[in-house]
Amino acid sequence: MRFIFSIALVFLSFISFAQNNTYYMLAGSYSNDGISVYRFNAQRGITTFVKKVSDAPNVSYMVVSPNQKFVYAVNETAGKPEISAFSFDKTKGELKLLNKQAANDGPCYITIDSTGKFIVIAEYGNGSLSVYKTNADGSLSPKVQTITHEGYGIVYERQDKSHVHSVVFSPDQKYLFAADLGNDRLYQYNFDKNAAEPLSPAETPFYTVTDGSGPRLFMFHPNGKTAYLVNELTGDVIVYNYNNGQLQEIQIIASATAGGKYEQGSADIHITPNAKFLYVSNRGISNNVAVFSITAEGKLNRTGEKAVNAHPRGFNIDPTGKFVVVASRDQNTIQVFSINPNFGLLEEVGQAVSIDKPVFLIMLPAK
Repeated sequence: MRFIFSIALVFLSFISFAQNNTYYMLAGSYSNDGISVYRFNAQRGITTFVKKVSDAPNVSYMVVSPNQKFVYAVNETAGKPEISAFSFDKTKGELKLLNKQAANDGPCYITIDSTGKFIVIAEYGNGSLSVYKTNADGSLSPKVQTITHEGYGIVYERQDKSHVHSVVFSPDQKYLFAADLGNDRLYQYNFDKNAAEPLSPAETPFYTVTDGSGPRLFMFHPNGKTAYLVNELTGDVIVYNYNNGQLQEIQIIASATAGGKYEQGSADIHITPNAKFLYVSNRGISNNVAVFSITAEGKLNRTGEKAVNAHPRGFNIDPTGKFVVVASRDQNTIQVFSINPNFGLLEEVGQAVSIDKPVFLIMLPAK
């Protein structure tokens, strides 16, 4: 009897361990498929299709609410740009559309504050950022504020006007940063959740970068003391110290190394959960993921790169830090790569997942 009981305990422990290492991977695409939901086994790097949700086409970016009950997506649809709210059942992997709200042209990025009550989106085509409030049921209220940037850059084909490409809250939630590819600026706004219009220019309203850089994505190190800005056109990463609401540039390092001066195509950026490695995807001629080690001061050392399928617009790292998943839009695939724990280098795992024009990936725990 004691032997049977011991086996039962082992079995239950195995079930618990397996569940704790299983995640849902949500994939957005430039197609009418909307959002595709997969189960991801973080022990073996295996991806299993669950279902599609077609209520929201051309999903180019998503964010999960802090309580993980809701998913918000931008729909980068020409002529009908929107933002969509979904409830998410982590037991079944089901998304249910709650509602949609109108957006300005070219919504391409979405973020949420730590309370889950405010949503901010970047609107590339309109050169603006807009703020929405969430309701108690997770649905979205109409926008409460829109800020439109002005200016242009030296690369006329890409910088004819402002193009806001990402919006990110600071770790202390006091500020919002907005990277503008069109005018080579990183804007900083005060964030006041009690104000009717929560965003206002900060003491330093913006930081400039080298002409023609094309700021795309901005993110903070998990320690909240370092930040990184990916420049799409020049294919480099700017490293900043962050202290008392101020950024100080401490390093510029190349990510992409192939192609013309202003056509590097750097796209996405992520840091492993243990903060040892940082990765940047590069499109254009490179079509790779660059690998960086992170120093104690937050600076970067480029240690290698991994060739991937064409146009890796978006990628992500699973919550265990063992795998990188890469969405390659032009080859209609999602590839899975294992991370070498010592050096951060990548090795492809198994067969790529087939999906129409994937551009964004995000993961959250499964029950």
